[in-house]
Amino acid sequence: MHGLACMSDSDAGPGKVVVNRSMSLDGFIAGPDHAMDWIIEYATEYAFPEVMEATGAMLIGRGTYDVSRRMSAEDTSYDGGPVFVLTHRPPDEPDPGVTFLTSDLSDAVTTARAAAQGKNLEILGADLASQCLHRGLVDEVLVYVLPVLLGDGVRFSTPGIGRIDLEPIGDSRSGPVTMLRFRVRR
Repeated sequence: MHGLACMSDSDAGPGKVVVNRSMSLDGFIAGPDHAMDWIIEYATEYAFPEVMEATGAMLIGRGTYDVSRRMSAEDTSYDGGPVFVLTHRPPDEPDPGVTFLTSDLSDAVTTARAAAQGKNLEILGADLASQCLHRGLVDEVLVYVLPVLLGDGVRFSTPGIGRIDLEPIGDSRSGPVTMLRFRVRR
């Protein structure tokens, strides 16, 4: 599974549910045909290692899982705890590094959050993250803005998400990459 870094370095206490996004300057989280190679260019050289420590588990959508499998020849390693994939269609052959969940969205978040053992739960995938945001299940949004214009691809959020108000809570840089942190206003 791949993200530029994982979770926010949030305050002590129970973990948060955090949407994590690497994004082009023009608002895409993946290029045409879900291309992610442009992210890996930056992830290998510029990272925010302090935020990885806050990650306890990851919940991703099936589409993101499939993209990460296609990228298996590239460095898509993840050491932040258990990985869960929410899907209506689990694969026929099990993946020993992944737990497939076919439950309701809220139940999946609860299950993955419990597995995070007090650390943050990272949410990846445009559709899954939009659903979680729409349902009020997200505490923070973490965005890594990369200095590239893609022109086309997968947008930051899916249509129909509605308005979600965010409060800026921090920013930092690692080389050309800017990390922006937002709290979801309730």
